[in-house]
Amino acid sequence: MFSSIKWRFIVVYFLLVFIAMVIIGIFIINSMENQQLEAKKFSMEQQIQTIMSTSSDIISGDWVDNREGIQNTLNDWRLGSGEVLYVIYDEEIPTILSTTNKQYEDIVGTNALSFRNTDPILIGKAFEGNKDSSIIYDQTADTEFMHIAVPVYSSMGKISGILYMTSDLTNVANTVKDSRAILTNATLIALLITVILGFFIANSITVPIRNLTKKAEEMSLGDFDQSVEVKSNDEIGQLAQMFNQLTFKLKQTIDEMDLERSKLETIFSYMAEGVIAIDKNGIIIHANPIGQKITGISDQYINQETKLQLESVNMGSLNYAKPKTLNGETIFETGNGAYKIKYAPFKNDKDIIAGIIMVFQDITQELKLDNMRKEFVANVSHELKTPITTIKSYAETLMLDDIGLDTQKMFLSVIDKECDRMGRLVRDLLQLSNIDYKKTKWLRSSVSLKDIIEDSINKLHILAYEKHQKIEYEIEENLPDINVDKDGIEQVLLNLISNAIKYTEEKGTIKVSAKKILNNVVLRIEDNGIGIPEEDMSRIFERFYRVEKGRSRDMGGTGLGLSIAKEILEAHGAKIKLTSEFGKGTTVSIIFQDV
Repeated sequence: MFSSIKWRFIVVYFLLVFIAMVIIGIFIINSMENQQLEAKKFSMEQQIQTIMSTSSDIISGDWVDNREGIQNTLNDWRLGSGEVLYVIYDEEIPTILSTTNKQYEDIVGTNALSFRNTDPILIGKAFEGNKDSSIIYDQTADTEFMHIAVPVYSSMGKISGILYMTSDLTNVANTVKDSRAILTNATLIALLITVILGFFIANSITVPIRNLTKKAEEMSLGDFDQSVEVKSNDEIGQLAQMFNQLTFKLKQTIDEMDLERSKLETIFSYMAEGVIAIDKNGIIIHANPIGQKITGISDQYINQETKLQLESVNMGSLNYAKPKTLNGETIFETGNGAYKIKYAPFKNDKDIIAGIIMVFQDITQELKLDNMRKEFVANVSHELKTPITTIKSYAETLMLDDIGLDTQKMFLSVIDKECDRMGRLVRDLLQLSNIDYKKTKWLRSSVSLKDIIEDSINKLHILAYEKHQKIEYEIEENLPDINVDKDGIEQVLLNLISNAIKYTEEKGTIKVSAKKILNNVVLRIEDNGIGIPEEDMSRIFERFYRVEKGRSRDMGGTGLGLSIAKEILEAHGAKIKLTSEFGKGTTVSIIFQDV
């Protein structure tokens, strides 16, 4: 119970009031008792003085001869209740001469020093000329009495005797007792009121504190939408105001942190690079989706004592004892691609290295492009080397004097063909370069795809005729026009149809069709030629790629036709797809979108 500040406050408040009431009660009782005793003493002294001043028998100094007169004076004198006056003479043997006691006949003549109702010490002091008083407890009467002894001087200045008065202090004791009872009751009532007031006062302090504590507990559980009612401007009210300001600032800060964390999580989740963070023990503490995909780690293993095997990502040289090894980059290759890993340490709030952050950058396409560049250069070199070598060989032969005219004509014909071949190669390369660098200007206009198809077939009809091939075409009625560069699309069709003619055996069939599907116009070129092996399909649109290199070169191809066709179509926002079955034929589909 006393662990509560409320009850401690009530107990302290109770003790303070109790101690204060006890001290005040003792002071009041003592003061009142002293006042009562002083009043009683003063009253007794006044009575003695009055008797002394009004009784000639006492003033005369001859007390033995005037004993009856003194006794009569005492009998006539009305003392207060419980008060008794004794006249004592003879310093040598103090003897009671007269008294107001009803049993005076038994008392008169008694030795005052041995009389139980008198104090020998006071009597002795009085005969020495000293007025004094004392309070003596009478066991027989079970009460206290005040005793006063006053010396009486004769006209000669000698002590004639003493007047000795006693007074019952029962009234004083009763008054003090009643006062003590009143103060005790008042103290009990005050303490009861104190407890009640203390309860309310303590509640006025502890209830707001309990409310603050409850709100703080709810905040500790993550609910920051907390506020307390401010009911006063005192310290408790100021504390409530500060609590409300604190919760507002804290919620604002946490909201900002949540927003920043959400931004970071979104950035990490949707960034193209993989990000993985590990601590000094190699345990994975963060991995974004790309990082998880690259390393094969799922969410359930993050922050679950799962370690990343650094050797598996070519980072086995990391050594926390050598900070220089914690910053750098490496290449990591998997069956799905290649990645450049850039890594650096991160520190905790004590500026101590706590782990490593790794960024996985996918360089698969870069390596592929680099390989394609190298292959492209090699192919260009090879494609140029062959005709140049041929031209040089035949030219050197022509320089001999003993070459016949027919041989010269044949050699010159070969040189002419090789020059044409080089010209086509250079022309195709220039066209690809212009498309790559956006230098080609496409003159778009609304044209009829049917007209382009018919023109292309007419131009290639002679080639098909020479191989006894049949070209069939079917064009949907009311086919919408397309917004394209007519010459560019015609070049694509000439390339694709000529390829179909080249790679289809004699007496084969080439089918060309065009129709509208939804919002698209789809053009298909089908043949029943030799087809393309499945392993070559993924590279069919690469530059200089040939399925049968020797045969393609013999047919006069540069290996750039399909690449050029794809680039032209993509520049027009169209798509090209190629399906083939080796030995059965090939189908090329061109999709003009949103016509």
